[in-house]
Amino acid sequence: MHQFLTANRTELIARCRAKVALRAPPGVPEEELAHGVSIFLDQLIKTLVVEQTTSPLQSRRVSGPAGGGKPVLSEIGESATLHGKELQAHGFTMEEVVHDYGDLCQAISDLAVETNAPIGVDEFRTLNRCLDNAIANAVTEFGYQHDFTLADKQTAALNERLGYFAHELRNQLCTATLALSIIKQGNVGLSGATGGVLDRALVGLSNLIDRSLAEVRMTAGMPIQYHLCSLSEFIAEIKLSASLEAQVKECVLIVSDVDPSLAVDVDRDLLLSAVGNLLQNAFKFTHPHTEVTLNAYALADRILIDVQDHCGGLPAGSAESIFAPFTQSAEDRSGLGLGLSIARRSVEANGGILRVRDLPGWGCVFTIDLPRHSLTEENMPPLPQAA
Repeated sequence: MHQFLTANRTELIARCRAKVALRAPPGVPEEELAHGVSIFLDQLIKTLVVEQTTSPLQSRRVSGPAGGGKPVLSEIGESATLHGKELQAHGFTMEEVVHDYGDLCQAISDLAVETNAPIGVDEFRTLNRCLDNAIANAVTEFGYQHDFTLADKQTAALNERLGYFAHELRNQLCTATLALSIIKQGNVGLSGATGGVLDRALVGLSNLIDRSLAEVRMTAGMPIQYHLCSLSEFIAEIKLSASLEAQVKECVLIVSDVDPSLAVDVDRDLLLSAVGNLLQNAFKFTHPHTEVTLNAYALADRILIDVQDHCGGLPAGSAESIFAPFTQSAEDRSGLGLGLSIARRSVEANGGILRVRDLPGWGCVFTIDLPRHSLTEENMPPLPQAA
């Protein structure tokens, strides 16, 4: 068999290269990678030659032993490890690593049939042993390099997000500290412009922390804690916190009346985060002295929560891209660009849907769509008593 491989070495390599070219990702050079098929083929020939000598077990130094188990240094193992690293760096997949060595086995079999070249049982076992060890080492190194690259990207992304978060915290805290120091001097009051600056900084800090806590819950995969809660009480709670922000942003908050029998079965904290992020987004981009509307109602078997603003409409083609993390399509680039992404994940975790409808020249409407539930007489909130 080693004579057959030596005589047809060029043909076998050409056939393997043709197969690889059909699978190679765009941009991969046409020439063979440095530690690919040609190196393995030479090592296979060397193994077969040694096995024809009086010391056939010396071939294990080239090919490695059969059966796997504890890794043993060998020439095939070293070159296959480097080849796995090369393939990962050039964008190949794990499947393609295996096929890369399978191509040679198929090329040898096909050419042997075409030329009526006999292959002995022992030689075929040697071929399989070499292929098994090469594939095992290449796949192991490929997986290690893939995990290392992925971990490096995740670390870089985490550092970027922490950097953004720290930057926003510092800005808001610096503003609040400066406003407070001016107020403490006694020359201005809390109800003046400086007090407004302090209010805006504190509201910004609260929003940033709430948004970050919701993101941590979603990323960590913490279990969802569903509870049946009154929709009217939920909206009333949102109204209390949003009214201050509306005042700070010089907007008018309009909240519709809600049917007291309606309910949602949700993780309350996540839904509060989602609606809060939508309102923060609305207050941020709506034009001064215009309205932001919060409307909750039932439609068939669904509960809909609308947040409408007067931002002037969405940029063309951005209706879906605005939900991507770190996306900021408006001129105001303050914040991390995470609010809408967190809101969508929070809604989806509650079994709902978050979508946006553009009102060109006017604004946009973000809608949270949840399954409808109703309160029984036992758990309905008490009616207000007459004075």
